[in-house]
Amino acid sequence: MNLETAVAFSAVAGIAVVSPGPAILLALRNGLSFGVRAVVWSSLGNIMGLFCLSAAAMLGLGLLLKSSALLFSVVKVLGAMYLFYIGLRHLLGRASLLQVEASQAAERRAYRPFRLYREALFIAAFNPKPILFFTALFPQFVDTREPLLPQFFILTGIFMLLSFITLVAYASLAARARQALQRPSFVTWVNRVFGSVFIAFGAALLALRR
Repeated sequence: MNLETAVAFSAVAGIAVVSPGPAILLALRNGLSFGVRAVVWSSLGNIMGLFCLSAAAMLGLGLLLKSSALLFSVVKVLGAMYLFYIGLRHLLGRASLLQVEASQAAERRAYRPFRLYREALFIAAFNPKPILFFTALFPQFVDTREPLLPQFFILTGIFMLLSFITLVAYASLAARARQALQRPSFVTWVNRVFGSVFIAFGAALLALRR
């Protein structure tokens, strides 16, 4: 792989990574609720989900999704249902963007690294933005005349690194603003916004065509 291809891919991947989506919303929520340390765990889950999507694209599963209407519909519905689930939990008050009423001990109990990791992994795996990226744009940067495995690791590593840095950066900004944003009325309003956005992403995923 030449330097020009790597730079071009980094630019395209950077635009895709920094644009708002479920992963960034999740990083903001975790940064506000639990601090940057928690976002490290959710970011690791996110990039593992991205790795799985990239591997699926390289193995030809993207082509399989395009050719199989049933499989495509199953994946789409499962992903949309999960995004709906996250959104409804915020709208109904069962998941809070900020632990405004919690003591430090209660906050530590709510902070479960594996749960944050698992949640981020599933959101990344069913996120329409990286699904489109890895099935439509990613193959454009792969040179079939060269060994595929090194290209896979280089391109996927670039995307994972950019994603990790971006999520942690967003979360750091959110964590710094935490004290100023702990008014209950503000928390309720933001929870509703976040819930609605997750539901909107679920609806967008359902509307996705092969």
